[in-house]
Amino acid sequence: MRRQTLWIALTSVLVFGSTASYADFIDDSQVQLKFKNFYLDRQYDHDAKPDFGSWSQAATLDAKSGYEKIGPVEVGIDVLAQYAVRLSSDRGTADWVMPFEDGKQKRDNFKIGATLKAKVSKTELKVGELLPISPVLVYDPSRQLLTTYDGAWLESKEIKNTKITLAYIDGINTRYGDQYQELTLFPYNNVDHATPKQQADGMYIAGVDYQATQDLGLSYWFADVKDIYQQNYAGVSYNTNLNDKTRLLSHVRYFDNRKSGDALYGDIENQALSIGAKVKTGPHSFGLGWQQMFGPNGGVTGLMPTLGGWVPQPYLVNWSIAGFIRKEEKSWQVSYGYDFKDVGLKGLTADLSYIRGFDVNNGAGKDKGRESETTFVLNYTVPEGKLKGLGFQWMYMDSNYKNVNAASLVENRLATTYTYHF
Repeated sequence: MRRQTLWIALTSVLVFGSTASYADFIDDSQVQLKFKNFYLDRQYDHDAKPDFGSWSQAATLDAKSGYEKIGPVEVGIDVLAQYAVRLSSDRGTADWVMPFEDGKQKRDNFKIGATLKAKVSKTELKVGELLPISPVLVYDPSRQLLTTYDGAWLESKEIKNTKITLAYIDGINTRYGDQYQELTLFPYNNVDHATPKQQADGMYIAGVDYQATQDLGLSYWFADVKDIYQQNYAGVSYNTNLNDKTRLLSHVRYFDNRKSGDALYGDIENQALSIGAKVKTGPHSFGLGWQQMFGPNGGVTGLMPTLGGWVPQPYLVNWSIAGFIRKEEKSWQVSYGYDFKDVGLKGLTADLSYIRGFDVNNGAGKDKGRESETTFVLNYTVPEGKLKGLGFQWMYMDSNYKNVNAASLVENRLATTYTYHF
């Protein structure tokens, strides 16, 4: 009854303008209220930069309707309302968690978005707020509130074993933002930055994912951030069971990045290769990764191009705080994970990784740069009982740099999460 009342209110205001009952629209809906308490503490080495800290509490209403058939088209609506309030005193001069205003973190942050969705057969169009997961554009759940995008996203699965994607993006609401802004190049995403922002006239996306066999997947994607950069992506994944208890997950991914149109941030030219493999056997997982940057990079950043707003690129095997995306940089990774369920601690997992980057090209006559990062993540989710689904996470990161434009740091993140299902 509570869920029905909620959807009647939402659809009345946002779409239909009445309190009429739409059975499939309501009965097939999924409504969740998510709570997240998040603490982040970043300390720089040798007072290179001011330390940064933030403690906040968030509540997010995530409501996804079912579909109501109108002629040959099925239509629905999703609503995402996010609110966070800062619990700690303002500390630091960075805007990685809460919005920044007049040189300090704001006390709270609220943003709301709606997505109209329509589908015919196996083709679906979403217009409005988007949370994409793709090789060329992803949303960011790593802080308190989510990065979201504004635009249109079309996915079609009419062809067997094939997904075709077409999209247009014209705005980003960053993880620390409270309103949409135009697309820019990282790190020029802040109006207070010394370099004025140059804004793209939208981002066009096309992609094809093909499952060639049960184990083998192939992908090609193209993106054009107008007048900033174009990106071509090709990927191969091979995931298979080696035996009853052992599974192999592997990929080879390649990015080719070039300037677009008026090249507002300079003559970008960069290629990136990412190779990763992970073996899961029983409660153990072992991983290896190799990543390499090619080309002169160019532009004003000397980095593989990504969108302003701290947009991540998890399709690179060594993406992390450091990123390991500097000019001509090579990097490798080793990782180990353990699931404690076999020793009676169901819901507890731990992951440890080490990444080392080297051969960063700093220019003629300058020493090459290097960087490294150690990350430890401990997760626990209550597996049963009245508190089932209550989650806890501790993430520890130690990043070290030499002969690169970055300051070594140690960062701790603590998060407590819980989801209430209507």
